[in-house]
Amino acid sequence: MSNTNISKTRMLTEAAIMLALATVLSLVKILELPFGGSVTVACMLPVIIIAYRHGVKFGLLIGLVFGIFQQLLGLNTLSYVTTWQSIVAVILLDYVVAFMVLGFAGLTRKMASQAAGLMAATAIVCALRFLCHVISGATVWAGLSIPTNAALIYSVGYNATYMIPETIVTCAAAYYIGSVLDFRGDKIKSLSVKGDKRIPVLKWIAGLVIVVAVIFDAVNIFMHLQNADSGEFDATGFASVNWMLIGIVTLAAALIAGVLFVISKKTSGKK
Repeated sequence: MSNTNISKTRMLTEAAIMLALATVLSLVKILELPFGGSVTVACMLPVIIIAYRHGVKFGLLIGLVFGIFQQLLGLNTLSYVTTWQSIVAVILLDYVVAFMVLGFAGLTRKMASQAAGLMAATAIVCALRFLCHVISGATVWAGLSIPTNAALIYSVGYNATYMIPETIVTCAAAYYIGSVLDFRGDKIKSLSVKGDKRIPVLKWIAGLVIVVAVIFDAVNIFMHLQNADSGEFDATGFASVNWMLIGIVTLAAALIAGVLFVISKKTSGKK
């Protein structure tokens, strides 16, 4: 078997494993909005890594396959639209193209810092996916789950509610993984650490706790601002928000993060 064939075989094997991992992670939802959209455990990251590792063309192909998988998992979404044009638009904008753009993560491969490159790639492809959902919301879903009046503004706000937290979680995971694993060689291997530099695990956990708390608060507030029957924005929903629960979650997250930061600082000082 030639080196080229070995390389292609390795690429396909890695892609299959990463696609399976991405699909499983997409089913693990931290929070899910009532009218579509959810925050997952960085389900896009495996596809982003494949695109970063093997280039844009291969990444677009794997992103396309991932988008098809997501469409198959979300077939019930098509039951809310009636015309064939709207069905095609939903398939393309909310699934196929929305996840195919993850392939553009390969654009930042030449950045000096791999961790920064992966994080920048994540931010770029998340912005492109967000754009796809905004267009879909302002056109296909206007009058269904999004009010007809000011559909574009509402679509931006609604999709930002889950895409911003999803982007933050994925960027954090991308930066961390990019700091400990080398994806630029023929084989994935651990990055060598120079001197006494260590990954501040406790600080990362503290940051993650804060992010999860912000996501929890944002979704629990927003889900009460949309009428369950019409999908219209309803400001009176503020009264039904469980502010005590949000306060407890926020305070607990702040205390946990504060303790972890203090421990991390003292530990690093002793080292």
